[in-house]
Amino acid sequence: MDKFLISGGAPLVGTIHVSGAKNSALPCMAAAILTEDEIVLENIPHVRDIETERKLLASMGAEVELVDGPANPHTRIRCATLSDPVAKYEIVKTMRASSLVLGPLVARTGMARVAMPGGCAIGGRPIDLHIKGLEKMGATIIQEHGYLEARAERLKGAHLVFDKITVTGTEDLLMAAVLAEGETLMENCAREPEVTDLAALLTAMGARIEGAGTSTIVVRGVERLHGANYRINPDRIEAGTFLIAGAITHGDLTVEGCNPAHLGAVLDKLREVGARVDLLGTEAVRVRAIGPLQAADISTEEYPGFPTDMQAQYMALATQSEGVSLVHENIFENRFMHVQELIRMGAHIKVDGRIATVRGPAPLSAAAVMCSDLRASASLVLAALVADGRSVLDRVYHMDRGYERIEQKLHGVGARIERVANAPVSQEEEALTT
Repeated sequence: MDKFLISGGAPLVGTIHVSGAKNSALPCMAAAILTEDEIVLENIPHVRDIETERKLLASMGAEVELVDGPANPHTRIRCATLSDPVAKYEIVKTMRASSLVLGPLVARTGMARVAMPGGCAIGGRPIDLHIKGLEKMGATIIQEHGYLEARAERLKGAHLVFDKITVTGTEDLLMAAVLAEGETLMENCAREPEVTDLAALLTAMGARIEGAGTSTIVVRGVERLHGANYRINPDRIEAGTFLIAGAITHGDLTVEGCNPAHLGAVLDKLREVGARVDLLGTEAVRVRAIGPLQAADISTEEYPGFPTDMQAQYMALATQSEGVSLVHENIFENRFMHVQELIRMGAHIKVDGRIATVRGPAPLSAAAVMCSDLRASASLVLAALVADGRSVLDRVYHMDRGYERIEQKLHGVGARIERVANAPVSQEEEALTT
């Protein structure tokens, strides 16, 4: 099990590059199931969840090839024959996006057997909305022995209204609808850029989709889809994490290869706390924090609101801001797992239900802390960057699920961070990731 050693106190100065979005790449890889032809995806990040998805597709009979190199790294996926349309537990237990293959498998093969995604450390992510939608489209679904088994001769278009906004539910049923017979009307859809990314790939494959990026999506089913080349959007959460890193260390950091249009809520909050934010064209943002940072409240919401995946990182920033910041977590019921570790470093935080009260600025001191999930890990890295002394972050395999070479990227702009190898993580511990 690797660890990070981080010595705080160094401002981050320079330019840091953003990788492709993991949360776009995963559904786009699943979309390759929908065609016999080859799908070529560029800008896929080298993170653990992507490797798990590769193993999953390969286990079903797909040909998956990673073409690496400085010129044009990309991933080729061809699902000419899906000999085993089963998402096996031993593969998907380490990744909660396994439900994304349910819809495309039923649409393409008429059958899917998918291991039930377990509970998450940050809260439940129920699959009932996926099941409800597929049943309205004509699928028969049974649950037994920890698996969902779905069958349909051919899915039929339907009117689907999500009881609550769900990103993976929107993506899964969108993929199911593109090969369904007739028209599917989807309402109360997620509007996240990752949904728009998936819809753009499906359209390039020949799907007929209108309204992606809005709360209402209309899909007119087609008989078949064809191959396509597509470039994944940059990771807005990685970009936001780096922007907060620049602000919290009072540095001068340029984050390039991002899409500022996807970062509106985060950029607005950075300006509110007193950081200077400059857009450098359409693919870069510069952040500087010269004077004291000021407290500001956040409330997590679905896109385009402040993202829940940035809540933990913002809380680290709030510990260094003057005054009281209220952090409202409205998406997941158990997403304050980083709080106790921040308190161990000297943060002043009190939690009451879904509201955390943060009093700053708090002089943080280095400590040995435990990473509990992907974004909580990022908040501890940020706190360690400004703590007095050298912190030890354990279980950083959580970070590796969603951040590509984060220690190398941060080191390149002045962070005193190194990775040290320890005992390998067990499968049981890895299965607790989110």
